[in-house]
Order: sequence, then C-alpha cells, then structure tokens
Amino acid sequence: MRIHGFPSRRLLHHRGTEPRWPLHDRTNASNTAETSRSCGAGDGNFKPSSTWAGVQSLDLSAGRYLNLHQCVYYSDAQHDHITTVANVGAPEFAAHSNVSNTPDTTPNCGPGQGQYHLIPLLSDVKALDLSAGRYVNLQQCVYYYGQSPFNDHFTTVVPTTRDGRSATGTKVSNTADTTPTCGTGDGNFTLIPLLSGTKALSRT
Repeated sequence: MRIHGFPSRRLLHHRGTEPRWPLHDRTNASNTAETSRSCGAGDGNFKPSSTWAGVQSLDLSAGRYLNLHQCVYYSDAQHDHITTVANVGAPEFAAHSNVSNTPDTTPNCGPGQGQYHLIPLLSDVKALDLSAGRYVNLQQCVYYYGQSPFNDHFTTVVPTTRDGRSATGTKVSNTADTTPTCGTGDGNFTLIPLLSGTKALSRT
C-alpha cells in the first residue's frame, strides 16, 4: 500500500494473501507524481501480484483532508482477504481515497466481484486533517490465520472504529512515528510484528 507525494501522494493497492513489507513498496513524499509502482521482489514464497498492485498519486494541496478509504474483501471459497486503499486496478475492488476540503464519513468501496465480497465491518474511512501536523504517519498492521488447511494474511491501514481489534494508529501529527500501534487481533487472526510497520511521510 502506498502514499506518495508532497504535493502528491500515492497509495498502493495490494493483495490480501501476500505478506507485505511496508517499507519496501517505496511509499514516499515527493513533488513529482509517480505513475508506476515500485515493490519489493518478495521472499521467494510470496511475490507482487501485478493484477492487484498499482500506484495512485494524491495532490495534498487540493484540500484539507486526506480521506483514506480501506476496503476489505473476503472469499469463503479461497479463505482469502484482500485489502485495498487505492483507486487502481479493477473498479470492483477500488477504494476511493482522495484529498478534499470535506471529510468523508462513509467508506466508498467497489462491490467486489466473483468469489470476493465486501466486508463492511472491516471497511472504513479515516479523514486525516492535514493541518494537524507535519507528518502523515501511515501505519500497516498485518494479521495471520494459519490453522490447517487455511493460510490467510489480513492487512489494515485505517484506524477503524468499526472493529478496533484490527485498528491501526495511522494519523497526522508533528511527531514522526517509529513503531506501529496495532489492535491485538480477534483471537483467530494473530498480529505479525515482522510484517507490520509505520512510515512517517513529511509534508515539508
């Protein structure tokens, strides 16, 4: 998942079945809007999925709020979660993150497609007030369910109020976060500290 740029930022659309190393997707702040994604190669078992990966540049000068939408989908047949935060790839899985002078209060998500359906409890939006500080502290929390025969990674970015067990500490402040603040999980999905992280993006 990515955010890019001052004045533009990008968000990476990522696949729920793949572990993510948050600092390896080259999320950054820049005066240049990027048009192609930059992802780590994976660990040999997991690799980027071109179908789900992408980049979205958001102009932070366009409004007061960075409206970060998180859309979570699940396939009962595949026992697989997909989390998106960007409007890239298939529109059925788009998360309509944007910059605006109006704070969004309801997540705007594609309906899902095929075996994957939207999970409203885990989908949410956070209106980050860009006037609140220098840093956009983007946090990623990754959870894992590994009881045979299922192996499912589940990722969150938004500090959702709908299910705090998987909430993150994503926020805007004058302090650069160095460690993520993650919910403890729901008893089935366990937090994976190795794959969770935070990135402080300076707006100046």
